[in-house]
Amino acid sequence: MLSSLIKSMRFRANLLSLGGVLCGGLTGLWFQGSASPASTLLLVEIALTACSLQILSNLSNELGDYRNGVDNTSVRQGPVYSMLEGGLTERQMVRAIRITAVCCCVFGLAMTWHSFGTLLDWRAVALLLLGAAAIWAATHYTLGKNPYGYRGLGDLFVFIFFGLVSVLGSYFVVTHTVALAPHLLLPAVGMGLLSVGVLNVNNIRDMETDRGSRTTTPLRIGERAAKWYQTALVVLGVGCFFYAPIRPYIMLVTLPFFAWHLVIVWRGHGRRLDPALPLLVLTSFVLAVLYAVNIAYSPIR
Repeated sequence: MLSSLIKSMRFRANLLSLGGVLCGGLTGLWFQGSASPASTLLLVEIALTACSLQILSNLSNELGDYRNGVDNTSVRQGPVYSMLEGGLTERQMVRAIRITAVCCCVFGLAMTWHSFGTLLDWRAVALLLLGAAAIWAATHYTLGKNPYGYRGLGDLFVFIFFGLVSVLGSYFVVTHTVALAPHLLLPAVGMGLLSVGVLNVNNIRDMETDRGSRTTTPLRIGERAAKWYQTALVVLGVGCFFYAPIRPYIMLVTLPFFAWHLVIVWRGHGRRLDPALPLLVLTSFVLAVLYAVNIAYSPIR
């Protein structure tokens, strides 16, 4: 059971969540000019909150697809997950989701308390409400009576929570301020676009599986148009990081990997698109971290 549960958690996807919060959190620490043990602990709490939300989303999505009959070994192009293999029962998955949701709350409360020293400050309350919205979004992509992931709204929610909320929210936790300056807003948009790109590749791969059971962008516009959409997401997403007013030299090392990702997307079909997913996740994570490190040596501060 444990190995099946670990498989369903899909830890590889956590890099996508970590990239955004580390970008915003590290940028906040450097702009404050403080890197103490307390601030490091706060960054760890931010990362744990983001990772637990990502795991909650992964487990909930698997349960929702299983209940709605979307996962089918006869047509499935992506990896076969634990419930479909029989490694986890529905009851065990529900219990795992509940435990993970509790972890999200515990980590989120600890992060908020550490940041503001109270849970009664209006900024702390706003952060907790945002956390509640994130938990709802993580569990309702494929779960519930009317999951938004089946109505073609996944791109919008991923852009908001993996991009804007991830980067700007973590910056807010560290600095207690909302900054919409280009050096923060642009990477937030960029991270959101690249995260939508991960979802889009997944949806292109699963077009045959999804047909007739849900609505996704690739099913709406067709595979070729979806690949052009993917190209635009990656080019614009990466461009946001490079357009931001910092020296971009160290980030240039990521460009060949983004280019190779697009080559795989245009050449691949179905399960042949699988290598494009971890490549985009890992390269986006590296780009976000390099951007934050670059901020430390930027004249913007």
